[in-house]
Amino acid sequence: MTKKVLVLTGGGDCPGLNAVIRGISKRARKQKEWEVYGSIDAFNGILKEPQHIIKITRKIAAGIHVKGGTILKTTNKDNPIKFPTQQPDGTIVFTDRSDELVRKIKALNFDAVINIGGDGSQKISKILFEKGVPIIGVPKTIDNDLSATDMTFGFQTAVQIATDSFDKLVTTAESHHRVMIMEVMGRDAGWIALHTAIAGGAEICLIPEIPYDVNKLVKRIALRYKKGKGFANIVIAEGAMPKEGSITAIPGEKGSEHVRLGGVAFQLSKQLKDAGCPAEIRETVLGHVQRGGSPLAYDRILATLFGVKAFEMILAKEFGRMVSFKNNTITSVTLGEAIKDYNFVSKDSYLVQASRGLGISFGD
Repeated sequence: MTKKVLVLTGGGDCPGLNAVIRGISKRARKQKEWEVYGSIDAFNGILKEPQHIIKITRKIAAGIHVKGGTILKTTNKDNPIKFPTQQPDGTIVFTDRSDELVRKIKALNFDAVINIGGDGSQKISKILFEKGVPIIGVPKTIDNDLSATDMTFGFQTAVQIATDSFDKLVTTAESHHRVMIMEVMGRDAGWIALHTAIAGGAEICLIPEIPYDVNKLVKRIALRYKKGKGFANIVIAEGAMPKEGSITAIPGEKGSEHVRLGGVAFQLSKQLKDAGCPAEIRETVLGHVQRGGSPLAYDRILATLFGVKAFEMILAKEFGRMVSFKNNTITSVTLGEAIKDYNFVSKDSYLVQASRGLGISFGD
């Protein structure tokens, strides 16, 4: 008797998503009775009429591990628990369509669901599991902000992209005697910024977990120029904020629960100038460049192992759990554990202490 597993990708795209899909597909082919399907645009593929669900054949999955993005497409707006519906007057009303979603999944006779996504996606997974859906979670985020796993795929690729860009800015900063500010992703956690600062040799690293004092930054830059270096490089996470002030954000698009971050590099530039920094300053915002492109070998391997593990968890009927990478071992945790704690950068972590030892300033 044929059995069916439904795979979907939700939230922001991420290098390595296709490697997970391929890992699931290849492992499932070892079990002759299993077929793999994909829901297009996360759960939207199920909720839409007509539904948009594809069979992930050997041909479709072949070679996709080297490709960025996700062949199943994705969305970070249409949360089935708080689904945005536009009213005749243009306003948005959020409704809970989870019961409808559960009915449709059961009507399609899927024996299991694999939800590949970050913190928000796994919160949805937990609710669906509690409503009777046999679901497995796979952690995905370039921000590395899930505490239930030591590493998430896509993070290493994002850091490499950011570091390559930072290296290029160092040479132009030195050539023009400038202060270069590079803004990277990191809404609530500064992992990308911190790793990039160490890898790239930044003078200043600003992250959400450590509010900065702009006057201390001005002094740090002045000291840099006084020592004859004649330039400085700063990496800043999009969620970083001053000790006195607020985060740089604008309302999100219609249907989104989140505000849009971005532009903090320009805010910092103005703050530095207003505080008396005499150096010429330029700003660079990497934005979605960090999400794109082919995943590094590390992320391909980790994502593939996650995909294989997710399917094997289905065979073992270990539903209501999320794949996890802990102590160099692929394992799993309950969905409750998966979403319990956010993975912030600790001020007392060795990574931060080592950064300070290298002379990197956090502006505090």
